[in-house]
Amino acid sequence: MSSSRFVITVIGLDRVGIVAGISRVMAEHGVNIADIRQTIMGDLFTMIMLAEVTSGEFGLPAFKEAMNSIGDDLGVKVIIQHEDVFRFMHRI
Repeated sequence: MSSSRFVITVIGLDRVGIVAGISRVMAEHGVNIADIRQTIMGDLFTMIMLAEVTSGEFGLPAFKEAMNSIGDDLGVKVIIQHEDVFRFMHRI
């Protein structure tokens, strides 16, 4: 892959601690938030982030597993797509 950036989407019922939990796991894996948007629609929490990794020791499978685990704990769905995959999926 030519890029080390990811699109991370989080969606679920709003509750205290979602941003803290997600960002904590990202920090533990050395993933930086390059851009972030978040909104609450009624009781629905939505967040999309452009995240980047600069360390060559980053392990995507372990990161995805940790993010899915915290998502389960928080009751939200976490989707992680490499920037290249995201761009190819949305190219016509």
